[in-house]
Amino acid sequence: MRLRMIGSLFIAAMLASTLVAEDKHAVPDRFNEATVAQLQAEMASGHLTSEELTKYYLTRIIALDQNGPGVNAVIEINPDALVMAKNADMLRRHGTVLGPLHGIPVLLKDNIDTGDKMQTSAGSFALVGMPALHDSTVAANLRAGGAVILGKTNLSEWANFRSFESISGWSGRGGQTNNPYGINRNPCGSSSGSAAAASANFATVSFGSETDGSIVCPGNANGVAAIKPTIGLTSRAGVVPISHTQDTIGPHGRTVADAAAALGVIQSRTFDGRDPATGGVPLG
Repeated sequence: MRLRMIGSLFIAAMLASTLVAEDKHAVPDRFNEATVAQLQAEMASGHLTSEELTKYYLTRIIALDQNGPGVNAVIEINPDALVMAKNADMLRRHGTVLGPLHGIPVLLKDNIDTGDKMQTSAGSFALVGMPALHDSTVAANLRAGGAVILGKTNLSEWANFRSFESISGWSGRGGQTNNPYGINRNPCGSSSGSAAAASANFATVSFGSETDGSIVCPGNANGVAAIKPTIGLTSRAGVVPISHTQDTIGPHGRTVADAAAALGVIQSRTFDGRDPATGGVPLG
């Protein structure tokens, strides 16, 4: 049993089990290809809750990512994901919607810090066992916007900075991420897990990082919209670095509108003292 199947993914399987009680092999598809706007409309009308949507994605991850074809895009599940979803539902019931991603489950590449129970390992065993003490600015912005941080995605170990012959989508901790359109096809790297997860409907949107092609290449290979933002538009604070002049954080989504909505939530609107590059772009 792989390390990542112990703990949080086991918890996720237990949490999702109520959705597949009648058929252990059921794979829900009700919200496949649903956009951020469509899901928000469903939740606003009372026909859907964030908790239900979160369980939906958990069930698909267990059935198709960890089992079945084995996309292997998700390296870790947030054990507090359902708590976050319930909190989002509670706020909505009281008339508070924090933004376009309120109650929407999202996934983050495993080099983006989350100050919670999850690891931030960049796919390497070298960083396992020391969870981040604080959120990255991107993760903090997502929390402030009401998003449900569902988990972390696999990547090319150290974001392809491991060697000159590193393998796209492979990490020591997570193994090989596969392309949902052809399970034996290259998902491209290094944000392979982010793109593959969005493509396979494991979350509404996901987030990766790019130094040179690591967002746009997997977006192209996995058939999803990918945005590489201008350097400094999204803060790199709390993200495992490669280049201080090239690194940037951006979204993968199944539509351009979804990716744009996700980018609007994570972008820095004030100068971030932890990332000087945020002082070089118009904010607001």
